[in-house]
Amino acid sequence: MLEWIDVHTHLDRLEGGPEVALRQAQDAGVKRLITIGTEPADLPLVIELSEKYAPHVFCTIGVHPHDGVKYNAEVGEFLRKNASHPRVVAIGEIGLDYYYNQSPKEEQLVAFREQLQIAADVGLPVEIHTRDAEEDTVKLLNEFEGRVKGIIHCFTGTEFLAREALNLGYNISISGVVTFKNADSLRSIVRDVVPLDRLHVETDAPFLAPVPMRGKSNTSAYVVHTAQVVADLKNVSLQTLSEQTKKNAEKLFFKLVQ
Repeated sequence: MLEWIDVHTHLDRLEGGPEVALRQAQDAGVKRLITIGTEPADLPLVIELSEKYAPHVFCTIGVHPHDGVKYNAEVGEFLRKNASHPRVVAIGEIGLDYYYNQSPKEEQLVAFREQLQIAADVGLPVEIHTRDAEEDTVKLLNEFEGRVKGIIHCFTGTEFLAREALNLGYNISISGVVTFKNADSLRSIVRDVVPLDRLHVETDAPFLAPVPMRGKSNTSAYVVHTAQVVADLKNVSLQTLSEQTKKNAEKLFFKLVQ
């Protein structure tokens, strides 16, 4: 049976609750998933979920750019203290979002830089959110070249961002957006720019449900629809994509196999 790893989901927000979502995921061949921390209040919760639903669930801890104003020294200490937790596989979701600007740019930049520094110090990869902020994202990633690795999650950017991220050693994670009717540019980047050994699939559930589940609340089980489109774009079998994305995830998020 095909085996998938959903490298980015929000298990605490899934319709029907974590247990229902996990059962559906297991039935669909999604054997492991990474649930994502986004702001100070939910960080203890994602750790708790990863403990409760081990060995299938892992987590990240970090402050999303929307909540950049909530990042402070106390939060930084929490990240450092809990980075060694066996089920914390990355610092994230961190980054920049100039589309919504829910936190001022300056606050976002400070939070992003400081969390990249923490990732470098503790030796964990990162999960990065970037929207309408490609130049500043690349600039900051360059500051940490060779010291931090990770993924650009839910990649919807330009070829410029894809090539810069790949050159800096980052991988690219593809969500259900790749199945959307208006995503031709993303499909061309997946097909022509991102190598198979640098590729991941994710749901970002409960957001961005893929076709043919568009309009429903997304869940980790639906990653199989995204995987089918990605496999077709890369002209490989689902089996090959399953094996390669599993290998990619286990290499980057090394605690998945500890």
